[in-house]
Amino acid sequence: MSQPIDRLLSIMAQLRDPETGCSWDVAQSFATIAPYTIEEAYEVADAIERADMEDLRGELGDLLLQVVFHARIAEEAGHFGFHDVATAIADKMESRHPHVFGENATGGGHQQWEQIKAQERASKGGTGALDGVASALPALLRAEKLQKRAARTGFDWPDAAGSRAKVDEELIEVATATTQAEVEEEIGDLLFAVVNWARKLGVDPEAALRQANRKFENRFRAMEALDPDFVQRSLDEKEALWVQVKQAGKPATGSA
Repeated sequence: MSQPIDRLLSIMAQLRDPETGCSWDVAQSFATIAPYTIEEAYEVADAIERADMEDLRGELGDLLLQVVFHARIAEEAGHFGFHDVATAIADKMESRHPHVFGENATGGGHQQWEQIKAQERASKGGTGALDGVASALPALLRAEKLQKRAARTGFDWPDAAGSRAKVDEELIEVATATTQAEVEEEIGDLLFAVVNWARKLGVDPEAALRQANRKFENRFRAMEALDPDFVQRSLDEKEALWVQVKQAGKPATGSA
């Protein structure tokens, strides 16, 4: 009996067959599939945050399908195949963990991880501290990664107070901007500064914003459920509903 991964590879090969496959799958390319790959990665993260193991199993399968899809397109073009992808990541994990897989493996932490990654970047021609931070990352995540890389060179606030002051500075610059282009630029600087402040406070800004999104969505849906005519209400009436659902969502304090 074939392994599940072999079955999946065979299914993808059939879907991509120019004569007998699925016309949609055949028409796809790296570029057209990339947005789905990103979407599936976020759906994996969402399932993890909801602690839904059944959904996580399915979403991991969807993400694996994306890897298989890309690898199949590459194989058809004569670049590489799925087994090359698997071999490459296996080799990389072993080389980055000499304390586990090396001849003198001792176990323990991975203090050498970043040093080895830096050596790999240098071997590919990268010389700057910011080399290798993918430009296609979500902007919030990329900002954090850029800041962490810069911090390794000593270009960083010594504590959260400096980054907090930078947020105040950027708020003023947004307020005093005189053109739409300036406002957009200063808003970008403000968001970058907030990410830096979050980093100094030990907060994952991407996770924090996802949590804020969920909280807003839950409260907004609760307002709609309380009042069937919510859309027609005045802003003051909607604000009163917001306060009501916000208070209802707070944990009880004190003795009963």
